Amino acid sequence: MNEIIVFDRKLKKLHRDRAVGLLANHDFLLREATSRLTQHLEGISKEFQLALDLGGRGMIDVPPNIKKIIRTDASIKNRPQLVADEEFLPFKENSFDLILSLLSLHWVNDLPGALIQIRRILKGNGLFIGSMFGPETLSELRQAIMAAEMDAGISPRVSPFADIKTAAGLLQRAGFSMPVADAEKITVLYPDAYKLMHDLRGMGEGNALVKRRKNFTARGTMKKIGEKYREMFVDKEGLIPATFEIITLTGTRD
Repeated sequence: MNEIIVFDRKLKKLHRDRAVGLLANHDFLLREATSRLTQHLEGISKEFQLALDLGGRGMIDVPPNIKKIIRTDASIKNRPQLVADEEFLPFKENSFDLILSLLSLHWVNDLPGALIQIRRILKGNGLFIGSMFGPETLSELRQAIMAAEMDAGISPRVSPFADIKTAAGLLQRAGFSMPVADAEKITVLYPDAYKLMHDLRGMGEGNALVKRRKNFTARGTMKKIGEKYREMFVDKEGLIPATFEIITLTGTRD
């Protein structure tokens, strides 16, 4: 494991636990990301005997060419077949023909180590496809927070994300052949910043940074963030945009 701990993994598990009952009302982004993830399987005639759903909360659709899939998640409340942490994969080498990961790897402290483990448990010629948030994600919210907290001192509230170049390099370092990273942006319009934050909590994507402020955010601060967000980004229809950048990683094991 990398000694630098950026994310509180126990808190992230708690966020996922709490989101289970709410997810159906906030899963639009996950459904869109699932669609884009499985598009990478279209046109592949190969039959995958055994696949792994790594932290996908059971949302990944199973195409006909996947004969069996094992679903894992860090939260038992998502009812996975196996509770597993992306940082400590409990599988033998050469176990899977295909590994899919839906928007979970951006919360991993040791991403290079996780990718090495993923490659290790793939069979020869096995395929990995994983999606994660990129650095443009919530860029508007990040700017609004900085503007609102400039005088009082800025607290880390939005996660750091690996960019596309870094992600591609990590795939290569992990030993994947034919490593590819591509990025797409999705813009969601909101009536206000509070609805955005409500959706983030409902998806289990709340702040889990170790260096976050541990006390609750004051109402005055939240109000100021909302005001700055609107002041800086409101459109002619009175809506504010929230950008989500999704980086998709693909690679195979020789």
